[in-house]
Amino acid sequence: MAAKSPPPPLLSADTTRSPDALCFGRVGVPDPFIAFGLRGKNYAVVGALEFGRVKKTSSFDVVLPLEFYVKRARDLWPERKPGAAKFIYLLAKDFSQTPFTVPEDFPAGIYEKLFEIGLDLEIADGALFPARETKTPVETAAVREGNLLNALGFAAAENILRTSTISGRELLHRGKRVTSEMLKFAIEVAILEAGGVSANTIVAGGDQACDPHERGSGPLRPNELIIIDIFPRVTATGYHGDITRTLLRGRANDAQRALVAAVRAAQLAALKAIRAGANGRMVHGKCVEVFAARGHETTHTSAGASGFFHGTGHGLGLAVHEPPRISGTVDYTLRKKLRRDRRARPLPPRSRRLSHRRRRPRDLHRSETPLPLPLRLGTQLTCV
Repeated sequence: MAAKSPPPPLLSADTTRSPDALCFGRVGVPDPFIAFGLRGKNYAVVGALEFGRVKKTSSFDVVLPLEFYVKRARDLWPERKPGAAKFIYLLAKDFSQTPFTVPEDFPAGIYEKLFEIGLDLEIADGALFPARETKTPVETAAVREGNLLNALGFAAAENILRTSTISGRELLHRGKRVTSEMLKFAIEVAILEAGGVSANTIVAGGDQACDPHERGSGPLRPNELIIIDIFPRVTATGYHGDITRTLLRGRANDAQRALVAAVRAAQLAALKAIRAGANGRMVHGKCVEVFAARGHETTHTSAGASGFFHGTGHGLGLAVHEPPRISGTVDYTLRKKLRRDRRARPLPPRSRRLSHRRRRPRDLHRSETPLPLPLRLGTQLTCV
């Protein structure tokens, strides 16, 4: 028996925080708006400020004026403040459609009011739009553009490190102490000038690099590993890039080189395990095994975690983190022609994290990056 199709999708969100809303209409709308699908068409309900632009530039088949539903709601419920739940109720009544499918992050307040009114809503089991997982050639090019922005950001950071001088325990660039903030500013300006936005950029040196999402602050020291993680958003399309590299200004010691070699071995193990039908948890497990064999045991205790407790990889697209997921906490079956960010980071106490992305020479789970690994302390340690 064929699986029953879910009810049509319903959204109440803005496109800044909801990749689903941006995917649905292919137009940026900064404030929450109502969108739904019905009988092969996509509908949007927007206010006068957005109406003309959305009608001209979006992929919605029908764009309806919000003000029409505001007036009707006020007439029907004069004692109550009109809001999204009332508007959705009127739309459902107009189109004779009661069941809808909503995403897991659908606003709880609106959901509760619609439930009280009697509208039947189903929460999507997984992604609201599963097709987002498999990227079209146009989407692949958009992700590649995001990573080209990454390349500009890394070039800006590397230029500062290469031209800095070592003065005892400090790095100096044009007479100023080199800090995480200095590199982040250079990265974000380079990306902004090229048409993207890089928020929450990570430049973490020394012991700060032990925490996977520590943004980094203060002086960067010579002879210490520096994690740089950039995940820009292309302003024109909304698609993201995401690349992490590890750099070092000065001379690397044997322990640092051994750590890089462990990452390389873990990456090769993951590449060998990746195939259509494989479980992402199993792929991640291969990395954990390699690190353990090289002295980086992964543990989880009440005091925290150590070893390789970061995820191995994730998809890229309208969100920085999209399916597929390759980690130790999620069972996820890999499929063909997916685009993903893959990273490997050993995180023993007081050690450093390493991460890199690589293109697999097949159509299976490719990652799009313009930065060859040997140039950025990926599989080989390159000191600047």
